[in-house]
Amino acid sequence: MARWEPNARERLVRAALDLFAEQGYDATTVNEIADRAGLTKTTFFRHFPDKREVLFAGQDTHARLLADAITEAPGPVTPLQAVGAALDAITATFTDDRREFSAKLRAVTADNSELQERAALKRGGLANAMADALRKRGVSEPPASLAAELGVRAFYQAFDQWADPVNQQTLTELARHALDELRAAIAALD
Repeated sequence: MARWEPNARERLVRAALDLFAEQGYDATTVNEIADRAGLTKTTFFRHFPDKREVLFAGQDTHARLLADAITEAPGPVTPLQAVGAALDAITATFTDDRREFSAKLRAVTADNSELQERAALKRGGLANAMADALRKRGVSEPPASLAAELGVRAFYQAFDQWADPVNQQTLTELARHALDELRAAIAALD
């Protein structure tokens, strides 16, 4: 086993996703994931509490990126402008080399109710991180939570489009467009 090689966490994530796509989530074991990554089961559990979490490894990083970007948004901005800055920050981390991985992740998640449930928890966690950051900027409720929910909705709408291999736009462009569409939809409600 190549235990000394770098990027064990990333290798485990990629091995898990490949195996889930090949044989299904339920049919894949932690041992198989570790073997595919060239690591041990013990190493897997140093990085992840269970096989479900291996696909959601970046949640804390994403939540922190969103919250930090809202906190650091310049001067007086509207809640949606702060959310727009947060979307720019998180989408900048999704480079074109992650598009194929993201498409596979979407497909694997769509095929399993347990992973869909975990994805919904992640979505809620990202919204909470943005709403908390907005409240720290002095945004009251319900505007803070509503702006955060719109940001998460724009992100996932854009992500679904971006993960399609035929799409050539950046995730940042797609997220900005999705947020603009949501702004227009809100204006049309009144």
